[in-house]
This record gives sequence, C-alpha cells and structure tokens, in this order.
Amino acid sequence: MELAYYSDYAVRLVNTEEPARGKDSLTSIEAVRDLFGANQSAARRATDADVTRFRSVRARLRSVFEAADKGDETLAVDLLNSLLLEFPVSPQISGHDHRDDDGRPLWHMHLADHPSNATAGYAAIAAMGLAFHLTEYGVDRLGLCEATPCRNAYLDTSTNRSRRYCSDRCATRANVAAYRARKRLEADRSDRTGLAADHAQRTSANGER
Repeated sequence: MELAYYSDYAVRLVNTEEPARGKDSLTSIEAVRDLFGANQSAARRATDADVTRFRSVRARLRSVFEAADKGDETLAVDLLNSLLLEFPVSPQISGHDHRDDDGRPLWHMHLADHPSNATAGYAAIAAMGLAFHLTEYGVDRLGLCEATPCRNAYLDTSTNRSRRYCSDRCATRANVAAYRARKRLEADRSDRTGLAADHAQRTSANGER
C-alpha cells in the first residue's frame, strides 16, 4: 500500500462535517467504522467512546486544511506536526498483498499502527498520509472547496495546481452560479443603459420645445 493512499483518510474524516450547512454524519459507532473502509480489523476496535475522539481529531485536521487554504504554510505544518507527535506510526516494508507477473512480492511502504484505541490508529494513519502529501506535493495542494457553502476538504492532484472544488458537482454548481450572476449583471447594465437613453431623449425633446 503506497503512502499516498493514506492521505485520503484525512479527507474522509474532515468531510464527515459540513459546518456551513450544519451537517455532521459522524454521530454513531457505525459511522466511525465506515471511515476505515476495507480495513475491517481496525474498524472492529471502535467503541462508542471513539465518536467523540474522532470528532476532536477531525477538528484538528480541518485546521490543517484551513491554514493551508489561507496560505499559512508554517501554521499548517505546525498543526500537522502536533498530530504526528501525538499519534505515531511504524513504517514497514510490505508485499503480502501485491505480486508481480512472476509471483514475486511488489514491495511497498506500509504504515503499521499500534494504537491504544481506534481513534489513535486512524489519526496516526491520516496524519502520516497527509504529511506525505504535503511534503511531496506542497502545502498549496491541500484545499477547501470554493463552492459556497460546501468547504469540503480535497487534495489537489492536478498537473497545474488548478483544482478549486472538491467534486465535479460543486464545480458545475459554482460555474452555473457564476454564469447566472454574469447574466444578471448584464441585464442590469442593459436596463441602466436603456433608462439613460430614455432620459437623454426626453431631455432632448424638452430642449427642442
């Protein structure tokens, strides 16, 4: 499993909440377990107490994205470093699940966690994955969706660092909103131009009389 894969753990957790919409899907132990995806052995460690602990880690991870989104690289790194110190992992070389055409292991880096609870394990993986993404691609590759009121987190993997939205749906919605805003502005300008022309004609007619 490549380290880049783990960065999605952070995004998944952060996006369980949409503060501007007042939505929060992280309300049960089932929601916590769903975050682990295929890692069911880790998911089974979750208890009711992890709901509150996950929310705390979520807030700290969102702060990393918010700092990056504002261009404060130092703050983003400091916040992420505090998570890495609190939730350490043990990198290991693994090849047990991946084989080449000759049946030989495809060696890759794997993050082995030794947590005291499910939250610690998830936080360790999420923080390390996000740290890898940040150092490999840059702080500006951590973003928050510009579509109001979404603000979901995303990782920009575009070739020209041009991503601004968390999904195609948000991008489409934002483009439609911008198009409608331009049309309203054009209509307002047209109305003002028409009123100005009418006023000029009336003034001219009054002057001729």
